[in-house]
Amino acid sequence: MTPQRLGSTTKARGTALRATALLALLVLAACASTHGLKPQAAVTGADSLAASRALGDTGTDPAAWPSPNWWARFGDPQLDRLISEGLAGGPSLKVAAARARQASALADAAASTRSPRVDSSLSATRERFPARALIPPPYAGGWGTLDQLQATLSWDLDFWGKNRATFEQALGQARAAAVDAQAAQLALSVDIAHAYVQLTRAYLQLDVARATVDQRERIFALTRDRNAAGIDSRLELKQAEAAVPAAREQVAQLNETIALTRDQIAALIGQGPDRGLAIERPAAMVGADAVLPSRVPSQLLGRRPDIVAQRWRVEAARRGIDVAQTQFYPDVNLTAFVGFQSLGTSGFLGLGNRELAVGPALSLPLFDAGQRRANLAAADAQYDVAVEQYNQTLSDALREVVDQLSSFSSLSQQRSEQQQALAASREAYDLAVLRYREGVGNYLQVLSAEAPLLAQQSLEVDLRSRALDLSINLVRALGGGLQEAPAPQVSAAPEIASTLRPRSTP
Repeated sequence: MTPQRLGSTTKARGTALRATALLALLVLAACASTHGLKPQAAVTGADSLAASRALGDTGTDPAAWPSPNWWARFGDPQLDRLISEGLAGGPSLKVAAARARQASALADAAASTRSPRVDSSLSATRERFPARALIPPPYAGGWGTLDQLQATLSWDLDFWGKNRATFEQALGQARAAAVDAQAAQLALSVDIAHAYVQLTRAYLQLDVARATVDQRERIFALTRDRNAAGIDSRLELKQAEAAVPAAREQVAQLNETIALTRDQIAALIGQGPDRGLAIERPAAMVGADAVLPSRVPSQLLGRRPDIVAQRWRVEAARRGIDVAQTQFYPDVNLTAFVGFQSLGTSGFLGLGNRELAVGPALSLPLFDAGQRRANLAAADAQYDVAVEQYNQTLSDALREVVDQLSSFSSLSQQRSEQQQALAASREAYDLAVLRYREGVGNYLQVLSAEAPLLAQQSLEVDLRSRALDLSINLVRALGGGLQEAPAPQVSAAPEIASTLRPRSTP
């Protein structure tokens, strides 16, 4: 056999051995199966949540979705300034923004794994070489310096899409974090508006309390005159006298409430208590009627920040399953390096010291005691968690809308009945005071008529504040002015390519 034929035969045998080894690795890899592992949760469609009867009696308007500056509808410039300050520097918003930046940076890091990587190294190692090894004389058995300059290229070819799925998983989390930042803005603006309504309520209750003080002081003066004239007893005089400081106590309590609410608003906008002292009495805020936009259930998917964010988390979890599946297949990397290597620094960069290599590298886990199956099962479970959280978020969102409408309907009835009760109690009180002035009534009748009047005056303030709170709650339930945000179309289960699922078992 000639040397040429011998060389070609040896090369053919080497190729056959490598092919046989690769086939054996693939067969062994097939022993790790994903059989029986799949997600169990199903995504709920918005239109499947029956709400037509609950929403049917409410007027609709396609343009009724809240605007981004929804608080302007209340017509209070001071509220506009406070919310603008909060959105510009609220601590809670800075936390949400930092989390969004962190998630975006992690997505960028995941994206970098899809491109080739180039590294460089330079080393000079002083060592003693063995006398009987590959090192030739005169270095064998003596000391020498091994110099190396190398540039290395490595590229994960990503045949199975692991790096792509990892990037898309990180991208889904980044987009969810970005929408969370918008949700934080909505939450802060709603909190400021609610606190401002409470400040308005406290001032209106203070007006009632001060009017009560004036009424009781006049009654006390009248009772004192009647007592001096022998018409009223000392008991009635002391009752009228005690009623005055009791009313003043209510004034003091409301002044405390006003101070605390100012401090609360200042803290919400990220300012100190001195900023709260600068908050003036709110103007007369105007509420809004309950009007719904059309196609509420389906369009809530793109209008509510919490729903949009959760949809992105479902998508990220779906990509997490793809990542776990690729662990069942071999990684193929292309590596290459070029550089110089020499013993001793003399002529280190000479052409005779250059080195060059290129070739693929395949890695494949053969036995991991079930780790890959466990990882895939965990990814499936994480997807189920994300889907069920999405379903719950969608259900809660629709419930919040219906709850506000029910409360609006009830409040309308309450305010109608309350106005009648207020008119009747005011007339009864005026008659009792008139009879008392004319000497045909007693102080007990005045007290009996005053109690329901004060209760109705306080209730009127509470119902007005309640109407404002419901308007704010409806804005929040409808997404707070978030424009329809792009989000992935979540499906009932992740799309899984059957060709990527090893099913056979040797």
